[in-house]
Amino acid sequence: MTLTNNALKPGSRIHPTSAPTALTPLGLLTILLGAALPMIDFFVVNVALSDIEADLNAPAATLEMVVAGYAVAYAVLLVLGGRLGDTHGRRTLFLWGVAAFGLTSLACGLAPTAWWLVAARVAQGAASALMLPQVLATIHATTSGERRARAVSLYGSVGGVSMVLGQILGGVLVAADLAGTGWRMVFLVNVPVAALALVFAVRAVPDSRAERPARGDLAGTVLFAAGLTAFLLPLTEGRAAGWPLWSVLVLVAAPFLMWAFAVVERRAEASGGSPLLPPSLMREPGVRRGLLIGVPVFIGFSGWMFVSAVTLQHGLGYGALKAGLTLIPMGIAQFTASLLAPRLVNRLGSRALTLCALVHGAGVVVLALTVLWAPWSALTPLTLAPGLALCGFGQGVQLPLYFRILLSAVPSARAGAGSGLAATAQQSCLAVGVATLGSLFLALDSGIGLREAFATVLAVQFAGLLGLAALSLRLPRDLG
Repeated sequence: MTLTNNALKPGSRIHPTSAPTALTPLGLLTILLGAALPMIDFFVVNVALSDIEADLNAPAATLEMVVAGYAVAYAVLLVLGGRLGDTHGRRTLFLWGVAAFGLTSLACGLAPTAWWLVAARVAQGAASALMLPQVLATIHATTSGERRARAVSLYGSVGGVSMVLGQILGGVLVAADLAGTGWRMVFLVNVPVAALALVFAVRAVPDSRAERPARGDLAGTVLFAAGLTAFLLPLTEGRAAGWPLWSVLVLVAAPFLMWAFAVVERRAEASGGSPLLPPSLMREPGVRRGLLIGVPVFIGFSGWMFVSAVTLQHGLGYGALKAGLTLIPMGIAQFTASLLAPRLVNRLGSRALTLCALVHGAGVVVLALTVLWAPWSALTPLTLAPGLALCGFGQGVQLPLYFRILLSAVPSARAGAGSGLAATAQQSCLAVGVATLGSLFLALDSGIGLREAFATVLAVQFAGLLGLAALSLRLPRDLG
């Protein structure tokens, strides 16, 4: 689930010359489709990685970039996309975003080389960053009361389920091999879907914009993108290349770029500008705790998705379809937990986060022991189902609680900036998870073996979940 900085922006009243009409059911369906596409596409590629590797002769490090490059572009441009929607109209930016998503998906599906695919995925992430911020902003601008509550609830459910649905759908599409397209269909299928979304959006999505939109933060956006890329690129490509000098220099440059980003953000805020990530907001103790909660949640989740896809296909020899369908228990449990999350929070408060972290941790332990002790021939989807279901239940509660806890610590006057911060942190952690846990897994695979490498990554994730449980005990019990 992702929220963006224009969702609840103080002072972001609808322009008096273009007051929006109410959002119809078709309009809501259309923008929810726009919310699902970017998240599905982040994960849909995972089960296609084996086929991409064989077809494009792509090394493992490049496959990491296929996943992480999308997330980096998505993360650094989310807030900018929201501000463009504020200025030029959210419907207009939604239309441009959907069209660009369709075109970049076509470029991915037709990619002749692995690095072409990486570049197309980066462009696809940028298109997602244009499209997604307009969804929640449109809901807030064109609905109210109970209708808004239902729409936001649907938005949250779509975001959570899309993560697992992406891998299941990817497996089905790769296995179907429609017209001999193989892995390419996981991208090509977006083209008609985007075209349909465009038709519906023109007819049913009302326009809105902020009366006094915040200025963009070009310098902050560039520095944040450079710093994040300087951290991620050496972790993926440097290891595979034997850590050449360029990779070391780029990695050393990463903290300096992030320091420069922090300086620019402080100056922008001091001069009355609109920094990408407001420093004063990040100094709020509750906000820092909320961001810390997101680190193990999203790094662990994206790293797990990448590593599990490689393990299922390379280690167990599953085809793309079987690998995707193996995750169905996790998807069902995650969806069920997302529906139960409000009741758990009402009864347990912040201790619901403690409970779901422990349940998730139990699932990780069950999976690790299953993979370590059972013979490969005995590792069937049914054998893996108990651990996957426990993991899914924990994730289904964690995702909505992350946003609720973080945003509850944000002053109401700064809710828009807080939601932008939450979304950017989420996408950044998703990218970092693939690069760090994915690189750890690939490095260990060549040394101690795939089975032990998989268990080691799960051990790292388990440590993060224990930290999450401990941190949750320090939160106020009442989340507001």
